[in-house]
Amino acid sequence: MKPHVIVHMSTSIDGRTLPPRWRPERPNPTPFYDRLHEELGGDAWLVGRITGQEFAKKDAYATHTNETFPRAPWFARRDAKAYGVVLDGHGKIAWGRSDIGGDPIVVVLTEQVSDAHLAGLRADGVSYFFAGKAELDIRLALETLNHELGVKRLLLEGGGITNGILLRAGLVDEVSLLVCPCIDGAPGAPSLFDAAREEEGQRARVQSIELMSSEALEGGVVWLRYQIRNR
Repeated sequence: MKPHVIVHMSTSIDGRTLPPRWRPERPNPTPFYDRLHEELGGDAWLVGRITGQEFAKKDAYATHTNETFPRAPWFARRDAKAYGVVLDGHGKIAWGRSDIGGDPIVVVLTEQVSDAHLAGLRADGVSYFFAGKAELDIRLALETLNHELGVKRLLLEGGGITNGILLRAGLVDEVSLLVCPCIDGAPGAPSLFDAAREEEGQRARVQSIELMSSEALEGGVVWLRYQIRNR
């Protein structure tokens, strides 16, 4: 069984997600975002490799090890209140840390990742498991989080490519959106839901969207919550 997946993001009114590009310039919506992140009560939050890379403290792991490791889950901790989950199918991120904001890091890999990379993760105390041989199986990843770590409620926090992959797979149950009174208005910025070029022809499996709640916050920010029903 997969967790209940909530996309939790902040955007400009034209749906873009890079605050430094927004006009007029305004304080970053982080205080609102973090408070609502806690209020939503996720057992874990999930981001893709590009967003995850922003938290890394090392440039790279060693490229060789004399050890070999089974392609089986390895968890440094199983007792956390919440986990920070990062999709890094090809093992690109060298962490240099074991947690983000106190939430233990859990990396989702493919089986082609090298033993040297696994050794680096273990040395840093970073948990990992596998979801696919050469490409990530996102549904399997979600089911593993539920089965192995008891994750019942997952906050999906981007970026847009990762959000789009789960949306098109029919895995998003809810959207929690902070809309800020700003406009990007220029091409090239990532959106709330995005697609790689080879995925442009794929459509979401969304059958209906229902507004659950709306709340006006300080400074013209609006918090919207939608329920998603998928085919």
